Amino acid sequence: MIPKETVELIHQTAVIEDVIGEYVELKKQGSSYRGLSPFTNEKTPSFYVVPSKGIFKCFSSGKGGSLATFLMEQEKVSYPEALRIMAKRYNIEIEERDQSPEEIAAATEKDSLGALVVWAQKWLKDQLHYTEEGKAIGLSYFKNRGFRDETLEKYDIGFCPDGWEIMTAAALEAGYTKERLIATGLGKEKSSDGKLFDFFHGRVMFPIKDVTGRVIGFGGRTLKTEKNIAKYFNSPQSELYDKSRALYGIHAAKPHISKEDMCLLVEGYTDVMAMSQSGVENVVSSSGTALTLGQIHLIRRFTKNVTVLFDGDRAGMAAALRGIDILLSEGMNVKVVTFPDGDDPDSYSKKVSSTELQKYVREDAQDFLAFKSDLLSEEAGDDPLKKSELVHSIVTTIACVQDAIQRSVYIQTIAARLKLPEDLLQTEVAKELQKRIVQDSKRSKQFQKPSISRQTSSSSTSFPGDTFATQVENDLAPGIPARVRAKRDILEDNLIRLLLEHGESMVEVEIEVEDKKETEPVYTKVPFAELFVHRMETHQLAMEEESTQFILSKYIESLDNGDLPTSALFFTDASPAVQSKAANSLIHKYSLSENWENKHHIFSVVEKDVLEESLSSATTRLLLFDVQRNIDKVIQALALKNVSEDETTRLLREKISLDRMVKDLNSSLGVVILPK
Repeated sequence: MIPKETVELIHQTAVIEDVIGEYVELKKQGSSYRGLSPFTNEKTPSFYVVPSKGIFKCFSSGKGGSLATFLMEQEKVSYPEALRIMAKRYNIEIEERDQSPEEIAAATEKDSLGALVVWAQKWLKDQLHYTEEGKAIGLSYFKNRGFRDETLEKYDIGFCPDGWEIMTAAALEAGYTKERLIATGLGKEKSSDGKLFDFFHGRVMFPIKDVTGRVIGFGGRTLKTEKNIAKYFNSPQSELYDKSRALYGIHAAKPHISKEDMCLLVEGYTDVMAMSQSGVENVVSSSGTALTLGQIHLIRRFTKNVTVLFDGDRAGMAAALRGIDILLSEGMNVKVVTFPDGDDPDSYSKKVSSTELQKYVREDAQDFLAFKSDLLSEEAGDDPLKKSELVHSIVTTIACVQDAIQRSVYIQTIAARLKLPEDLLQTEVAKELQKRIVQDSKRSKQFQKPSISRQTSSSSTSFPGDTFATQVENDLAPGIPARVRAKRDILEDNLIRLLLEHGESMVEVEIEVEDKKETEPVYTKVPFAELFVHRMETHQLAMEEESTQFILSKYIESLDNGDLPTSALFFTDASPAVQSKAANSLIHKYSLSENWENKHHIFSVVEKDVLEESLSSATTRLLLFDVQRNIDKVIQALALKNVSEDETTRLLREKISLDRMVKDLNSSLGVVILPK
């Protein structure tokens, strides 16, 4: 358990925009920051960070809250683990008290696997640098390839000894379980006797880290030359390691990718290391796997520009081309750099100076489609069949381009390059786009849920159930039509938004005076939160939704103590629902531009200028909802069988009174009810 004072220190020290900036490319916008959502696949930024309040809000996913909430969502960790991530980031030492057996049992699978791979990374690194076998085999391999000590240190390179059980035995002795070793892929079980053996034995080891620099898996390269031995092994999929969302080197490259507004994509681990050693830092690797959507989304947090670095091997290029269309489909701008025949990023970086390498990558980059058309044209030669295949391949790629104008430019450029009629290429691209629309439509129909219609006694009426602004009351007696009206929780949310956003604002209210001769009204200023609570109590209104209840109770509690709660209260040790509710209330996607007043001298009435009227309207709407709900209950009671005459009379009188209240409340809102 983390002591309370340490938790407070962590929250006070952590800078939300710095930590979230490690996951999302944030751009300053006024007093807040904005970027692409890390939770959804969006192309227009709707993710906001507000440093002054220490909160974030993602409008595309609806998520919001504190920095700890963000880390819990992004890293899929518990609250204590989120605090540990923040503490590590700011070198805050955590002295935890001994955990109870129940707390130990509650530790997540991901936490346990994470502890094991961290131990393994340190152990493997020690094997490389401090054992005779590691130095003679592993370290000499890297030295012979020109890698300096600081590069090996930067990427925490290690070595797994060439024995069948050396590492697993050490891990078991250190207290890690057989099940965890198997789950992380560090150990494998023999089919013959069930004993463990080292999966990576005899290999140099490349720790794979997530965007924050935390170890999540490993890649291992054999130094043996036998053809029946796989050159590379990667950790298997686990709770900790998802290869489809991991990029080797992203933890070190992300600030450079943002600064250069460009990501260089290479194939192997040593390509990343060699480029970095030569001064090119904005480089990552897909670790030899086909590029995935998850990896592209990770890159897109920091830039939309990708340059793919190919080696001079023609066969390798053709294979890689098939995986790059997905980049274009995701709205990325793609360029290609090829190295002289026989060279790859690693070998070429060691032949030229750092300045020459950077210049080569920058100046020799060419548009991906132009590169593809030239490469395939050269391979097709004069063969009509291959030329036809070339055109179809180019059409497929152009159809991946999201922007219509950019697509049109590509059609013009490629048509001229391939000496084809432009209208022919345009027609073929249109056919491909139409085909994809049909395919997408078929897929969406497969997952479409049937609409549900609700029955009344006289007719079948279909309501938009669970839409944003309406709901159907379902507790009425059979045969009684349900009212369609605003959800109560939406009305509560609006009230809580007023409270959170303007609670500290001072409003002028009229007060009663004892001197009855006083003709002029007397006013005083009180915090809006005080007026808010007073109005709720006067109208005997209550919050029914749990998170709004919590927020209002904290205000009442603070006001009773002569104080007002800070917004931090709703983001520290509060439930995710409360944090999301508070974030929704305090962060707005759109705001009125200051230019209306500063430049155009147009002065608009804003909510903060009419707080009392806004509160009056909001409380009246909530009261109206409750009165209408009571009318429904009266109607339901009248519809029951065996209701006595006296009870019927009482219910009718109650309904008349409630109907009169509805009329008065609607009148105060400016709503006119036409007679039937």
